[in-house]
Amino acid sequence: MKKLLSIVVPVYFNEASLPTTIPTLMELVKQLPEMDGELLFVDDGSRDSSWDILCEYRGKFPDVISIVKLSRNFGSMAAITAGLAEAKGDCAVFISADLQDPPELIHTMVEKWKCGARVVIASRESREEGLVQRLLSGGFYWLFRKLALPAFPEGGFDFCLIDRKVIDVVIRSCEKNIHLPALIFWTGFDPVIIPYCRRKRRHGRSRWTFAKKIKLFIDSFVSFSYAPIRFLSVCGFVLFGVAVLYSIAQIAARVIYGVSVPGFSTIVILIASTSGLQMLLLGVVGEYLWRTFDEARSRLMYIVDQVIKTERE
Repeated sequence: MKKLLSIVVPVYFNEASLPTTIPTLMELVKQLPEMDGELLFVDDGSRDSSWDILCEYRGKFPDVISIVKLSRNFGSMAAITAGLAEAKGDCAVFISADLQDPPELIHTMVEKWKCGARVVIASRESREEGLVQRLLSGGFYWLFRKLALPAFPEGGFDFCLIDRKVIDVVIRSCEKNIHLPALIFWTGFDPVIIPYCRRKRRHGRSRWTFAKKIKLFIDSFVSFSYAPIRFLSVCGFVLFGVAVLYSIAQIAARVIYGVSVPGFSTIVILIASTSGLQMLLLGVVGEYLWRTFDEARSRLMYIVDQVIKTERE
């Protein structure tokens, strides 16, 4: 009996790229004669014609394409998790719908999986993107490796093949504010890493906004590192030490040298600096508390509005 490969594709305002993406992935599945394949597209609350396009192609290829519609936009991580929950494959690949990641690497990924790898990562070695984007991305992953997961791929990844065992682990985890690639890497299964160059976006415009990037940045560190909390302790210790040294200096200047130190400017500076630092530290604590509260409410990570599965189901 043939093994089944599931390809999960999160979709969000991808009406411009889907007419290229779907035939490309269909052709790729046909080039794997030793395996059966299913394409599983998850519409993450798109408000364009993405769902209509998915329904059209699903009508043409009901034995290959499955589609899932979420009730609203829950984010790409939740959409991928929803797709993995519906996937029936012995292994699954998740890839973005804009084809900035080369889908032809799936052939290599499958071969590595057949050789026993449970996790096969396509890691970005370079990018066909602007200097600012490359610097910000490089800085993020440098910090993440230093403070959270030291062995994490230098260029990061969001294109990956995982075995059924890993799929089940991801589904059971079901954390709401999660960096899914980091979670997969955290599972500890030795990954096979395939470097590649991330392509420039050729269809539509990115919905990966600056606010979403900031959220991912915070989620990544809060979920996988205690460094922000340790930072609070260090700041408190340093601030206390500075205060003690400053007090000693002021007393010495007054007692030994008889210098009258003006107090107003000093007090204003100290109050402003300590207040700003306290607000920063409270914000870090608040991020941890919010995520704890969010998990304690036990709300669903995503809500499925509609599922249309392949006829093999």
